[in-house]
Amino acid sequence: MSHSFDQESEGYNEVRPTFYIGQHDSTRSETLTDLQYGQVLNAGFSFVTTPVTNEHFHDRVLNLFKASLLIAKNNEQAGTLSDPVIPPLTTEDTSLFPGTYTSGLVAYSSPWIDLCSPNHVISSISRQVLNLEISYANFCGVRSIIVPGPRQDSIKTGNGQGIAQYARAIHEAFSIGTRVSIIIHIPMYREPILEEKVPLLSLFDEKTSETPSQQEEIDIFSSWDSWHVIRTVCGYDARLFVALKIPCVLPEVELQTRWFSEPLQYLTFSPSTFRTNKAGHPSLSRYHQDMIFTYMRLKNAPYFLLCDVGPEIQADTNPQQITSADFPTLTEAAAQHSSSSSSASTFQGQNSYSAYLRHLERKQEPLSDLEQTTLTNFQDWLQSPLQPLSDNLESVTYEVFEGDPVKYFQYEMAIAAALREWDTLGKPKSGPQGEVVIAVAGSGRGPLVTRALRASESTDVPVRVWAVEKNPNAYVYLLRQNQREWNGRVTVVKTDMRAWKGPLLSPSPDSPATPVYGKVDILVSELLGSFGDNELSPECLDGIQHVLAPGSGISIPASYTAHATPISSPRIHADIRQRVETADANAFDTPWVVRLFAIDYVAAKGVPDHPRFQQAWEFAHPLPKATMDAVEARRAGGVAGGGGGSMAGAVGANDHNTRHCCMTFVCRSRGVVHGLAGYFEAVLYESKTGKSAAVEGESEGEIEEGRGMVDGKVELSTLPDLIQRKSKDMISWFPIFFPLKEPLYFPPDTELEVSMWRQTDDAKVWYEWMVEAFMWVGPTQRVKVGGSGLCSSRKVACLL
Repeated sequence: MSHSFDQESEGYNEVRPTFYIGQHDSTRSETLTDLQYGQVLNAGFSFVTTPVTNEHFHDRVLNLFKASLLIAKNNEQAGTLSDPVIPPLTTEDTSLFPGTYTSGLVAYSSPWIDLCSPNHVISSISRQVLNLEISYANFCGVRSIIVPGPRQDSIKTGNGQGIAQYARAIHEAFSIGTRVSIIIHIPMYREPILEEKVPLLSLFDEKTSETPSQQEEIDIFSSWDSWHVIRTVCGYDARLFVALKIPCVLPEVELQTRWFSEPLQYLTFSPSTFRTNKAGHPSLSRYHQDMIFTYMRLKNAPYFLLCDVGPEIQADTNPQQITSADFPTLTEAAAQHSSSSSSASTFQGQNSYSAYLRHLERKQEPLSDLEQTTLTNFQDWLQSPLQPLSDNLESVTYEVFEGDPVKYFQYEMAIAAALREWDTLGKPKSGPQGEVVIAVAGSGRGPLVTRALRASESTDVPVRVWAVEKNPNAYVYLLRQNQREWNGRVTVVKTDMRAWKGPLLSPSPDSPATPVYGKVDILVSELLGSFGDNELSPECLDGIQHVLAPGSGISIPASYTAHATPISSPRIHADIRQRVETADANAFDTPWVVRLFAIDYVAAKGVPDHPRFQQAWEFAHPLPKATMDAVEARRAGGVAGGGGGSMAGAVGANDHNTRHCCMTFVCRSRGVVHGLAGYFEAVLYESKTGKSAAVEGESEGEIEEGRGMVDGKVELSTLPDLIQRKSKDMISWFPIFFPLKEPLYFPPDTELEVSMWRQTDDAKVWYEWMVEAFMWVGPTQRVKVGGSGLCSSRKVACLL
């Protein structure tokens, strides 16, 4: 995302997304001269489009086509005629040549070709024209070319073949234009005034010419359907983009969000999209403005292309190409400026349409500091999940975690609430001098240790804190923190938490060589992953549970739940496909951590018993004693007939941490699923007395809304519809994405059934998932209309 600094507002340092505004003239048949190009730039535009070929080429192709029709009319025997071949371009056919500004031009393919035509001759000629233009534009150094999209969609009877032909032609064009991006110019929906007005080749064929169609109901998803066919045939090519025609009347938000998730390169506006305000200037509705502001929050924000809005280009009677030798030195430029400053300017002034968009650019909400530095850069960027048990994290990774104050504030509130209620609930204290013993398992660089000490100070409850960390490098940092920040109040232990025997009290009086270990009252950990359990929090906390005081010891967090929803994410799918083709064969088997942004939630909101975000499973700590006894018995081989476990070669000691769920989502409109978005919620502490978790000196009302204790619980949530209520502004966890190897298209009024499994063989943990689409054909009968197949992350499983 490019940024602009607003120097006209009071906040001089405010940063907003930059608007790049281009100009397209549908009647332009020649490439602009350098002088004319300058006229357009002076009118407030950043770039212009150019035709690749001119009217001479169009006439030559049209004559060839008419001659072919005449020959075919006189000889109708099948197979006796070959397709006409268009001769190579000549200097009379184009005014586009390699030059200083060529790479800054956006080529526009001939709008009169008809790649969808059922007439084989027309479709063949159209395909040849497209290939000629793309090849020549690629040669000239043009970086992108806009191709007018199909004028009818596949939902129209008999037009399905046409969209397939079009998609195949675009796919072929990529092999010809090896360095050029292809941008399909297509309407957001089939609003009649958005269609191309240039006559197609098909109109010159008596057999295929059509009378204007009568007014009919508009299917607002039909143009998206056509786009989906095109990009699917092209294999989600990274060089394929959309130029989206914005209608005068915007459709429902559901369709706007669908296009938001697609690879948008341009938002195109014609004069009919604008309305005239009281001052006689062009303007856009509030709905259009909101849509633009939303789209401009994308990291790769779309450019603007204004079509047929002027300015009127003056004729260049003596066109000359500017070369590098024509550019003055700084001294010469200064002299020219001073000599011309007193002369009358012939500048026509800024175009009113581009001036209005500049006005909207300044009206945008400024980017927050967090958006500028972190959130925008991480949009839809794939990150491999952490392997905290097998890998030792670097200091910079810990530093990123510590950059979120909301998470640690919530932890402090939870610890303070537990300490405040400890005596009220009559719980025993495990400290040798009556302190509450707190152990921070997986301390990292110690942020939770600091918060535990603060909670003790705010509640006046004495504590004894132990910091347990396996990373030898982080252990050194903890020792330093204990010296400089904690004044020696913390005992630092270097060990895997599962091997820790508990707080060392003293040697045994009977056997001085035998140490005596105490118990822990509050076990604090931040082992949660993007899906709650995906960084092995259940296994880690099971392994350290033996140090908790029986009956009174608690875990923070006390429980956590995983949640999922199907999404459409074409950009992420294209990224994963590219990884598979280059270096990472397991990319589609990996649950990725990603800040999901350019996505579309395909499940409907507000459906009874089928919400958009559904719970997959839950984990709670500590486990009942009976469960832990059964685990130890299996691990020791004491189960009669055991030894097989849930997986071959395993004893089943971790079977209690397997999970399975089946979720059903309702989809009102047709669409495509690229994977599952995963979130989590965690209850850090639930009050047993109903008292506030406010820190000393702050009343409950003084704590910012969405933080601290809500409804008797201190919680963390990454769910989009609950995060602001339970842990406002928290950014520690991005969602997790479970990809499908092949996108799953589904029709309207479909039920998507999502099955997920958490699997283990005692040595590692992995996930399996699949999506099936069903349609109801009767009151009690469904028909399966599609499925993804079983996906598994076993090849990239988390190691225990």
